[in-house]
Amino acid sequence: MKSISLYVDKESFIHDFDPITKLLYILFALFLPLILLSFTVSFISVGVSIVLLMAAGVIRKTIPVFSFVFLVLITVVIIQGLFRPENETILFQIGPLAMYKEGLLYALTITLRVMNIVSAFLILVLTTKPSDLVETLVRKGMSPRIGYVIVSVFQIIPEMMASMSTITDAQRARGMETEGKLSVRMKAFLPLLGPVILGALINTKERALALEVRGFNSHVPKTYLYEEKTHALSKWVQAILLLLLVGAGVWRIFG
Repeated sequence: MKSISLYVDKESFIHDFDPITKLLYILFALFLPLILLSFTVSFISVGVSIVLLMAAGVIRKTIPVFSFVFLVLITVVIIQGLFRPENETILFQIGPLAMYKEGLLYALTITLRVMNIVSAFLILVLTTKPSDLVETLVRKGMSPRIGYVIVSVFQIIPEMMASMSTITDAQRARGMETEGKLSVRMKAFLPLLGPVILGALINTKERALALEVRGFNSHVPKTYLYEEKTHALSKWVQAILLLLLVGAGVWRIFG
């Protein structure tokens, strides 16, 4: 059975990089704008992440995520633009509501930082198998228990979506109405939700039993089926990212 995850199986140089390099890139994208506090740096960081997603061939998979994030950020822009306490300069006014420059600039800062974080995480999630990520971290000394939790987090949402789709099809085959007016959909929601939750609990129990049978809690040193793969440029990329972060910190302190 194919593993359910957000990973997109494609051939690209982004896919070839090891998970540690991608994790370091997330830290780089997260902390560089916070250290330099610059619109330009945040904008460039978002642009670089989007270019990398395009190079990996997974940009279409990011559309639903970015759409949801934009919906949330629109409320931030409206609230900050209208009601931020530091607002002074009116940009435009619609009736009794005035949109202020200070609030919009602050909302833009938040928007760029959120987009920066989301796009950097999407590079990791969409181009890295969860099993490869966890195995790499376990090789570096992380507890296998924590690794299992990470894999579960990556898989739980796609798994429940797949389960919901299967249960919906089964209920339709039995004559249940699941489409139409909002009242009809709300009426069908609870009968669909129950099997999904019960199925998730049963899957959790089955996984726990499978892990015990395979000696998950054994203290004997474990071996790995596959050799660890690293990109030829991984060390160079990691070194450059670290140097840029250190350089930004030094510039912020002494500049």
